[in-house]
Amino acid sequence: MALSLAFAAPGTTEALAEKLTDLLGGLPPMLVVFIISMIPILELRGGLIAASLLNIPMWSAIGVCILGNIVPIPFILLFIEKVLDWMENCKIGWMNKMARWLRSKADGEKAAKIRKFEFLGLLLFVGVPLPGTGAWTGSLIAALLHVKIKKSVPAIFCGLIMATIIMCLISYGGLNAIINLF
Repeated sequence: MALSLAFAAPGTTEALAEKLTDLLGGLPPMLVVFIISMIPILELRGGLIAASLLNIPMWSAIGVCILGNIVPIPFILLFIEKVLDWMENCKIGWMNKMARWLRSKADGEKAAKIRKFEFLGLLLFVGVPLPGTGAWTGSLIAALLHVKIKKSVPAIFCGLIMATIIMCLISYGGLNAIINLF
């Protein structure tokens, strides 16, 4: 059993990853990890937790999780504004609310830090695995703040590598091994 993340609400990410792992149980384990890594909120964190639950070796899981988390990024960076414009103008109330909520996320306190520091801000936003951060939200904010793709893509990718290292330490028990050294 993977440990509960200190960075998230107690067991939230782990519980979601477990439920999705069970739900997708008929699929090959690597495909389950890939799919979970593509899902907003869970992303790479959930993928690595699912991989550890499925006893997939860490080095095998890393590539699949990174790839799964990267797949949506270009679409978000290139098309999110058009999608949000459409959602705000459609006649379905919940879509209007969701579009406004997503735009408000891009105008929040975290976005101000990203705007100020651009590359470093985006890298840290994506790289520190806290609830509400990650490649999806980082891409959304980068697109809505009009951060150039030349800056946003490398920052998001480097942040993803940083999150991978942190989550591997947590999901595969490396953090416990380091703590036990001291």
